[in-house]
Amino acid sequence: MARVKTAGAGAVSYGKKETLLSYMKRHKWMYLLMLPGIIYFVIFKYVPMAGLVISFQNYSPYLGILGSERVGLEHFKTFFMNPDFKMLLVNTFSISILNLVFFFPMPIILALLLNEIKNKFMKKSIQTMIYIPHFISMVIVASITFTLLNTDSGVINQIIYSLTGNKLEFLSDPKYFRWIIVIQNIWKETGWGMIIFLAALAGVDTQLYEAAQVDGAGKLRQVWHVTLPAIKSTIIIMLIMKVGTLLNTGFEQIFLMKNSLNSSVAEVFDTYVYTLGITQGAFSYSTAVGMFKSVVATVMVLTTNWICKKCGETGLY
Repeated sequence: MARVKTAGAGAVSYGKKETLLSYMKRHKWMYLLMLPGIIYFVIFKYVPMAGLVISFQNYSPYLGILGSERVGLEHFKTFFMNPDFKMLLVNTFSISILNLVFFFPMPIILALLLNEIKNKFMKKSIQTMIYIPHFISMVIVASITFTLLNTDSGVINQIIYSLTGNKLEFLSDPKYFRWIIVIQNIWKETGWGMIIFLAALAGVDTQLYEAAQVDGAGKLRQVWHVTLPAIKSTIIIMLIMKVGTLLNTGFEQIFLMKNSLNSSVAEVFDTYVYTLGITQGAFSYSTAVGMFKSVVATVMVLTTNWICKKCGETGLY
């Protein structure tokens, strides 16, 4: 805590160290504003973590957590030896890496393009239209996808048929599944992710652009040498957070687009946990799978943050 500064005759002295209680009393309104967020995280984030103990048990709803048999790491060993483990790892990382490569740069590119529009009304209108899809339910997005891509009356398949005489099995052929997921994410979330980078761009000093113009730099060189370095810290922080979600492909989206014909590439950790835990009642085993995913995600965030700081960049902490 801060020390209380007192001024004497010709000298500066410091009083006793301020206690935590007095510091909190002095900033009581700030702590009061934090209270709703703290309560939310405690109730919905930390309290449910107590249920992770069942991953080390043969949990039975009739016996409860205290009465169920303890089995240690047995469920984790079973999962790692299961042939499904490799399939889940490949499917999850394939979708996540495609999202990282193709989806992550899109908000940055879109923010850079939108930042060049000088007409405020046009800029605000385009921005609004672009981030509206974020508020559309994934159920609606899946319905639109089915309407466009089904082989019977899908608009895209009708166009392909009129040009080539053939129809493509977009919804059932496994080779199209991952790309459909990535395109859905780009359409739905690019505009929303763009807001963060637009806010970062608003803080770039305009004098840097003027200096670059004096030096003869065109628009592309200004973007490369002025804009991107100015928002580099924001990009790195967002990248670290994105790496932490590599194993989290989004249950609802995958579940809605998955079917028996594309399940070989559509089965990921999220849907696997749902299938085993909810539909088959394997509570302990599915909890162990979910816990493994969370631990790996935490390690990936910490590792990425450590690498960024070792490279001299700004990290999360």
